[in-house]
Amino acid sequence: MNRNIGLIIVGDEILSGKRVDKHMPKVIELLAARGLELGWAEYVGDVPLRISAALGRAFASGDIVFSTGGIGATPDDHTRQCAAAALGVPLALHPEAEALIRERMQDTAREQGTVYEPDRPDNVHRLNMGVFPLGARIIPNGYNKIPGFSVGDVHFVPGFPVMAWPMIEWVLDGRYAGLFAPGSAAEKSVIVYGAMEATLTPLMEAIERDHQGIKVFSLPSVDHPQHGRHIELGVKGDARHVDAAYAQLIAGLHGFEAKLGPEMVR
Repeated sequence: MNRNIGLIIVGDEILSGKRVDKHMPKVIELLAARGLELGWAEYVGDVPLRISAALGRAFASGDIVFSTGGIGATPDDHTRQCAAAALGVPLALHPEAEALIRERMQDTAREQGTVYEPDRPDNVHRLNMGVFPLGARIIPNGYNKIPGFSVGDVHFVPGFPVMAWPMIEWVLDGRYAGLFAPGSAAEKSVIVYGAMEATLTPLMEAIERDHQGIKVFSLPSVDHPQHGRHIELGVKGDARHVDAAYAQLIAGLHGFEAKLGPEMVR
């Protein structure tokens, strides 16, 4: 896997604290189950210029990117328009999206015991949810039939987790199954007491230099409830090389005046 996977989370409600983001932890979980990992994430408020800039970077990156939120049809929903602006293409009502939205409106009318009126102004307005950048492909929405859309490797889903997460899984399993590598990555770490990161840096650099596909990480804590002041020091990456890299880490740590605590394997 040498392609980055990114996540863009759109919405003032996240930045204001009215809603707590649940997408990033879930996307990390969905990717990990498939042997993939999240490379980057970005939060953007409901400001068209900022959304367009973020999406422009996503389209230009060559990365696989998921964007959540802002694809509705209310005045604070800008993502569809910003995607078109970033691409320099017009917006158009997608025929498959139109059919699905009309199905949804008919379902709703039946549930409410009313007559479906396709030309009623609010029903005509609802079709805006199927107006996507020209050339987009739809992402099915099993929850209420209102689709998301993809342009290349950038994929747009609603902000509602109950809709977004199955749609992201559908994209992953349908488009990127060839990249899946469950069990290909591993992580081992140890709690280190009484050492400074600056002192350990040469050891960390040597391990990354000696082991291809391995990253060394250092997570210091000053007030951990169980371990107090410590560093969680570890290696992660290609499962074939993790054991050897970790052995070098442990051997190197014995050369410092540091006490080693519990080991962790993920």
